[in-house]
Amino acid sequence: MWHFISEHISDETQQFFSCQKAERISGGDTHESYIIKDTTHRYFVKTRKYDDTQQLSHEAEGLAAIANTQTIATPRVICHGITANETPNMEYLVLSHVRFIEPTENDYFILGQQLAALHAVNAYTSYGWPHDNYIGASVQTNGRMASWADFFAEKRIGSMLERLASIGTWKSGDGNIDDIVTRVRHLLSLHQPHPSLLHGDLWAGNAGFNKKGPVLFDPAVYVGDAETDLAMAELFGGFPQSFFEGYHQHTPIEKNYRLRKPIYQLYHILNHGLLFGAHYITQAKQIIDDIYKR
Repeated sequence: MWHFISEHISDETQQFFSCQKAERISGGDTHESYIIKDTTHRYFVKTRKYDDTQQLSHEAEGLAAIANTQTIATPRVICHGITANETPNMEYLVLSHVRFIEPTENDYFILGQQLAALHAVNAYTSYGWPHDNYIGASVQTNGRMASWADFFAEKRIGSMLERLASIGTWKSGDGNIDDIVTRVRHLLSLHQPHPSLLHGDLWAGNAGFNKKGPVLFDPAVYVGDAETDLAMAELFGGFPQSFFEGYHQHTPIEKNYRLRKPIYQLYHILNHGLLFGAHYITQAKQIIDDIYKR
């Protein structure tokens, strides 16, 4: 495997590389992670058994989409592909190696500013993405739609609830899926935000810092409401206040964000219910109960 990947790296970089050491490191539930190096080069590599999902190809696409905006750094995609003449074949993604440092409050302030700049890019006219991709280990349903309320209600909340129902985690007594989708659509019906390129899975574990500044990785990109990234950034430990201050300095956060925030967080809570079970389903039902009271 490493010989095959080394040749691909050499072809893409136009610099000879031959892996002399592959150090396995922790991180990721859906893949193995390594740092590979020779005497002068070092790369970060993800590998997984090849299947039809091509999850690492989707990740490469998302990193490239963010990098192309030139607003916020990501690990550089060196190459990705599928090994040949092996059993099993392996899918791989090679990224530039990033040396992370301990961030300061100002680093988070800059992250907020740069995320706002990403969201402000004016390059899209509809919501969604050309094809499905992944948020963690879960399929993220996409397609393109002109209405933000329709997209989020159907492709985010409805799709996730239907998958939970298909495996028996969401039961009939937990709430009627069509009714919940209709309620979400109604609550978002007057909101037609600027179509922003989103990181899509913006929790603290998917952002880091090097000497040059913030670095985002492990995206689940699509085009949607910038507030969904902010809502995610308040979940699962969250980001420090300086991050939100930096964002607000670049792009003021609308006062009605607080009303939409639980709807946007519901998507991620449902996804965690799909991956990790009952505790998150209880939390999701509480959010849905609160939504119905509005």
